[in-house]
Amino acid sequence: MALTTCPPPPPPASPCLEIGSRFKYNFNSNWKLLTDGAAINASDPAFDDATWKPVVLPHTWNEDEAFRVSIANLSTGVVWYRKNFKVPASTEGKKLFLEFEGIRHGGEFYLNGQWIGRSENGVMAFGFDVSSLVKQGAENVVAARIDNNWDYREVATNQRYQWSDRNFYANYGGINKNVYLHVADKLHQTLPLYSNLETTGTYVYATDINISGKSARIVVETQVRNDDEKSKTFDFDVTIKEMNGQIIYRIDGGKHTLLPNETKTFSASGAVPNLEFWSWGYGYLYDVDSALSIEDQIIDLVTTRTGFRKTEFAKGMFKLNDRVLQLKGYGQRSTNEWVALGSAVPAWLSDFSNKLVSGSNGNLIRWMHVTPWKQDVESLDRLGIIQSLPAGDSESDVTGRRWEQRTLLMRDAIIYNRNNPSVIFIESGNTEISEEHMAEMKAIRDLYDPHGGRAAGCREMMASTEAEFGGEMLYINKGSAKPFWSMEYSRDEGLRKYWDELSAPYHKDGDGPLYDGADASAYNRNQDSHAIENVARWFDYYEQRPGTGDRVNSGGVNIIFSDSQTHYRGAENYRRSGEVDAVRLPKDGWYAHQVMWNNWIDADVPAAHIIGHWNYATDAVKNVSVVSTAAKVELKVNGKSVGWGVRSYEFLFTFKNVDYEAGKVEAIGYSKSDTKVASDIRVTSGEAAAIRLTQHISPTGFRADGSDVALVDVEVVDSKGQRVPTALNEIDFTLTGEATWRGGIAQGPENYILSKTLPVENGVNRVILRSTTKSGKITLTAKADGVGSASISLNSRYFDVVDGLSTELPSYKLPSDLSRGPTPEGDGLVMKRKTVKVRSVTAGSNPETAALTVDDNEDTSWTSASGPATGWIKYDLEPSSKISQTVLKLNGFRTSRYNVRIAVDNTTVWQGQTPTNLGYTTLSFNVTSGDSITITSTRGVLRITEAEFYAPL
Repeated sequence: MALTTCPPPPPPASPCLEIGSRFKYNFNSNWKLLTDGAAINASDPAFDDATWKPVVLPHTWNEDEAFRVSIANLSTGVVWYRKNFKVPASTEGKKLFLEFEGIRHGGEFYLNGQWIGRSENGVMAFGFDVSSLVKQGAENVVAARIDNNWDYREVATNQRYQWSDRNFYANYGGINKNVYLHVADKLHQTLPLYSNLETTGTYVYATDINISGKSARIVVETQVRNDDEKSKTFDFDVTIKEMNGQIIYRIDGGKHTLLPNETKTFSASGAVPNLEFWSWGYGYLYDVDSALSIEDQIIDLVTTRTGFRKTEFAKGMFKLNDRVLQLKGYGQRSTNEWVALGSAVPAWLSDFSNKLVSGSNGNLIRWMHVTPWKQDVESLDRLGIIQSLPAGDSESDVTGRRWEQRTLLMRDAIIYNRNNPSVIFIESGNTEISEEHMAEMKAIRDLYDPHGGRAAGCREMMASTEAEFGGEMLYINKGSAKPFWSMEYSRDEGLRKYWDELSAPYHKDGDGPLYDGADASAYNRNQDSHAIENVARWFDYYEQRPGTGDRVNSGGVNIIFSDSQTHYRGAENYRRSGEVDAVRLPKDGWYAHQVMWNNWIDADVPAAHIIGHWNYATDAVKNVSVVSTAAKVELKVNGKSVGWGVRSYEFLFTFKNVDYEAGKVEAIGYSKSDTKVASDIRVTSGEAAAIRLTQHISPTGFRADGSDVALVDVEVVDSKGQRVPTALNEIDFTLTGEATWRGGIAQGPENYILSKTLPVENGVNRVILRSTTKSGKITLTAKADGVGSASISLNSRYFDVVDGLSTELPSYKLPSDLSRGPTPEGDGLVMKRKTVKVRSVTAGSNPETAALTVDDNEDTSWTSASGPATGWIKYDLEPSSKISQTVLKLNGFRTSRYNVRIAVDNTTVWQGQTPTNLGYTTLSFNVTSGDSITITSTRGVLRITEAEFYAPL
């Protein structure tokens, strides 16, 4: 029932859930680690671990190697973790569960000397029922033997896991994700942890969604278990609240009875008005409380933080809340790793990193190869970023037990993440799988998440009748049914340190070693050329965006977002394809995307960005590049115009041979009506004169839990405080107080990992400090020859841990980003041209396959005979059709050029050689009326996959 008035919520006693008998503890503190553990058995509670290293979870035991060595050389082996803890007296007679968000890779777990189970997939969350083993009023000891060998094999089958891959899944070993202790009544709602517990938890979803009416029917299904010796009769109720605790709706779920040891799923629903819908850049979330009560006393309460949105996957497009959205973002390794931390980072740092994705106006992260951890999933919920969720894969379809492992992982991933609104695409493989396997993955989705509004698909799968989305790795695909988006494009690499060939250290663009005996210049770029390449590659997708015809491309993800300790092709021992580096300092490509991506479909928000800086030698002559959404761009140096940029790739404006003159360079963007709409400025800095330090910490403060981190930016600035963009000064750091040094990264010996001497690159770098378990003052001092020194002080706040348990959860009080606002009204689709329909197709050779060029299937094609006599194909159109463009997908489009002539009826409208591209070639000509269009090969054979024809509106 709806409430006309709701009482204000009581102030929370704790950031941890404590209602009725339900309690969720942070179990990350007070662990100990032994790294050389293959030859021992440390499961016995009496085992002497006094000399072991104290650690706080999440923790990767080989973190010191993160970005120091290549992925294949990360240390592996068997380690042991142990933890002593006590439980409150109030847990007597209750159910107790341990929840591990994940480990890497296989683990054997013990409590008080008893084996409680294992986890082996190295990716997903799992749980243990430890109710019968936990001792009241005494020390308990949990021990874990973790094995992260690359060739770890499943105990029961001796089968390796496909995704344990030395190229793609960085091996950060240990208990590298969060751990919780749950306390519940014997009558309780289960946890969404199918592995070991075989339970599915609570499922919240919306039906009858009315976006304009701001309403939906909210359904809550919850699995309830009665572990009591007696039958239990209880009331099931649901309360929907704003994140500030304000109640907006209550649902009466009725009275139910469970027999002893019985498990059932119960459902309640209500039509809820005045809803805010989760959207891109609008991470609007609700807390849905599902409660079990006996005689008006709450016995069990589960809070599910979720959001509601509407999705549609049709006509080649994706719609969010009834509005078309061209997908644009990044393929990111699921480890989302940081320098000297690996994948184990505090929750606020996940937000810090992921918010840079939305900061560049990205709307999608495609996690690669394996499911991301819950912390990143929840982060994207808060930030309003769509995610594509894989299970586990390398780069091939498999059979037998290896395929079964993938389905089991998918099952666990869906159950665990089905309440997260940001999960919209469920990816069944990193390359094409069989139709049978695709159907099997869809069946898992339909069994455990039938109402989540999520599409199940796979990379490639263009002709699949089972996949609900698809798309190739690098190329442009189009369709008129399911959406196609590129799973990873623009794989080029470039070091942030390299501005251009005119800036120290004067790296010649493309210089570097061969890769597999072949030229690797694309993997050793400067920032200038890397950013330009990003513009050129995005244009291929933008040109075929929704609104350009009946067959469209739905977008793509640039690989990768942040420099990664994975497979690389360039000079360094890690991948530098990121738009930000390994400590999340942006490269110029990040700013280029920020300009191009700032809208749902059409890039019509005025913006401009000058690639590079303006500090050069006095005799320098430079090609200046500007990325802009303006119709035209003018460049001025010290107020004097140097002309108009040559436009290419829609967004790139190039000014050739600009004479450098110290001072100010300004790019001014104008509309078609010559109105100034955007500008960007670069100003020459003075000589390096000082150091500036700037801190970044969690919104809740620097937590003295032994796991939290602070980031400190170090800049070399001139006497006016302006960063010197060409500075490469080597900085010496001194750290005192309650923090430990994790450092940063730079080009040099072992990438300067953990070194307290670190150069700035392009005038800036960033270092990481980790808190201890004692609160207090921390001071960091940085000094360098010629620029003096600077200091910054931080204070870490007290973090309460009692008997190994804390009530403050890792993501406590992290805010949602609502900056973009609700989804705009309407579908947002603005048609750019009109599709000219084809009535029939004939050809001078192989006529039986000619119609395949208009079958909306990129897996089929037509090939002509050689030469103009028979090397032609003719398309009959509606009478007197007006035509101004032909768009072709040609076989071998990336490397092959075709000599063709295009005629409308008998009038030649285009003749020449087709350019190479990443999918589709657009050939424009004057508007011509006719009943047919003929494409003829003037030399050699012609191979057409798809042909499209367009008229102006």
